[in-house]
Amino acid sequence: MIDTVRRVVTGHDEKGRSMIVGDEALSPDNVDHEIVIWATGQTPVDNAGDPKPPRMAHPLEPPSGGSVLRVVEFPPESALQDLGEEQRREFMAAMFAKMGAAHTRVDTSRSPGMHKTRTMDYIILLSGELTLLMEEGETTLKPFDVVINRGGNHDWVNRGSEPARVAALLIDAKVL
Repeated sequence: MIDTVRRVVTGHDEKGRSMIVGDEALSPDNVDHEIVIWATGQTPVDNAGDPKPPRMAHPLEPPSGGSVLRVVEFPPESALQDLGEEQRREFMAAMFAKMGAAHTRVDTSRSPGMHKTRTMDYIILLSGELTLLMEEGETTLKPFDVVINRGGNHDWVNRGSEPARVAALLIDAKVL
């Protein structure tokens, strides 16, 4: 489980000079396998004013016109090996419901974690190994591999022996 992530935020003083306005350790709130680092409620972003991000109740998708940056940890599949197929489906359904994302599970016939968000995502594997499953095909990722997911129905499967961590930037997008 992710312990903490350090977030350093920059801003400007009253003379318009750049400065550090925040430096804090973030830990998981509602979902123990992720930490939301920052979110925006609109684009373009206004870099003036309050440097605090909008508070989110851990929805998977960003607000309309916005973005969300998070760090997510995926445990090895072996951590779920004691669950039967039906229990695994129930577990994944409950996890997506907790993230306010039950509606993203449009077709889970290939894998119980398949989901499709109304986003364009930049996903960077930080550590471990992770397999990206698509409706057609899959690929295994190594650290610092980058995925640009353009609203495709997908799942992340950790077939390795250690947790896999990703940095994920989701940006609101038009749905296909």
